[in-house]
Amino acid sequence: MLQTHLVDAVGVYHIPVTAPARIVCLVPSITELLFELGLGEHVVGRTSYCIYPVGQIQAVPSVGGTKKIKHEVLKALNATHVIVNIDENPKTMVEQIATYVPHVIVTHPLGPLDNLSLYRLLGAIFAREAEAEGLCQRFARSLAALRAETRHWPRRKVLYFIWRKPWMTVARDTYISHTLRLVGWETVPATATQRYPVVEINLALLAEADIILFSTEPYHFQPNDLEDFTRTYDCTSDKLLLVDGEMTSWYGSRAILGFDYLRRFADIHGQPYLSVGAGRDHPL
Repeated sequence: MLQTHLVDAVGVYHIPVTAPARIVCLVPSITELLFELGLGEHVVGRTSYCIYPVGQIQAVPSVGGTKKIKHEVLKALNATHVIVNIDENPKTMVEQIATYVPHVIVTHPLGPLDNLSLYRLLGAIFAREAEAEGLCQRFARSLAALRAETRHWPRRKVLYFIWRKPWMTVARDTYISHTLRLVGWETVPATATQRYPVVEINLALLAEADIILFSTEPYHFQPNDLEDFTRTYDCTSDKLLLVDGEMTSWYGSRAILGFDYLRRFADIHGQPYLSVGAGRDHPL
């Protein structure tokens, strides 16, 4: 019987390593997770957006971005495993990598609880089961604390921007939306034909949102972007907020820190009685 912990997001069964692995990770949040699992010495390649852990990752060669890599550089690293993600990395690029790298591990967390299977998948493949279970315990404690404090908080509607020119947001079946829902925040619009839809800014959309969030990634929104938005769309500034995109969209070990961040952020900015890192490649 196959061990479910060893099956990735596209149903591929991965055999546990028996020799030292050479891992290239094309997913910034998972690169950080690999180091958290004690696999740093086996990470031989990364993207230019893999910036954690600071002080360790800088010594690892970059193969390019999340959407486009230098295949010659990746080939020269003699990787045994490449870790990719359905949302982060184009399918055609991943298919090309699979022609010369023996093992391509595909990930696709759709909600916070999927982090548990992600920890266990990598722990089982790379002989870090104990470290993975330790992360699972930390995750469970952090999530329980968040749920205990926020279970009676009022529900709010939020418009969450990930890009401009064009303006792009997140559908309700994305990891970000599921994460925001933990504090009672429901993303708008309610329906979308794409997971990361382009939206038209109009009075109806702005009026529907109690809070408008500008994420620091993948587009690196800054305070002047909020000021421009207020002027351009004649929108009141009291419900425009910058939010740390790493804390709301990164899975892996960062999700554990993200729960505490989101609790504090929502407590300060999300209650009705209040007025309320570097960008990556274009998400599509």
